Amino acid sequence: MTTEPPRARRPRRHFSMIRTFVLADFVTLGNGFAGAGAILAAMQYLATQREHWLWVAFGLMPVALVMDVMDGRIARWRFKKSPLGADLDSLADVISFGMAPAALAFAVGMRGSLDVAALLYFVACGISRLARFNVTSAELADATGKVKYFEGTPIPTSLALVLVLSVATWNGRIGERLWGGVWEAGPLTLHPLTFLYVLSGSAMISKTLRIPKI
Repeated sequence: MTTEPPRARRPRRHFSMIRTFVLADFVTLGNGFAGAGAILAAMQYLATQREHWLWVAFGLMPVALVMDVMDGRIARWRFKKSPLGADLDSLADVISFGMAPAALAFAVGMRGSLDVAALLYFVACGISRLARFNVTSAELADATGKVKYFEGTPIPTSLALVLVLSVATWNGRIGERLWGGVWEAGPLTLHPLTFLYVLSGSAMISKTLRIPKI
């Protein structure tokens, strides 16, 4: 009885994951970096109360959007599909257009117990919306493979919320002077401005809203 010699192990390649990245993936990472930077800048504002950190955060949000738009176009231009592309894009979008707008809302004053519940609902809607898109994109695609429309509003529309916060900051209406004031019911507090996040999150998970993809 003969036994086969053990197969030689393939040498381990360092940074093999990085070698699978295409140009579009690095642009997608730039999206995530900008969103994460906005969150850290919002945290720095809370730690120092220096308003310029809020403006750093606001300024990083359009950068994230530009990166998000560019990665898809670069992927089509380069004609090379990334095995990580779709998942990488969704993870970056959760950071930049889900967590970052919620962190900015918390930083400018929406810190009541019901505010936090609303912001968590918004983030959960963003995560769910991206997961649904990843699962259903093949069904929504036409013969060329291009998705014809979005079910629910795309998560980058949350930048409209960031715009509202930036205008409020410019006018000095943050913190205790936040637009709409505050509602109190015993230990529970809610800033009415937080309803914008509830509406945005609900629109993202809507099945009836169909937004044509440009």
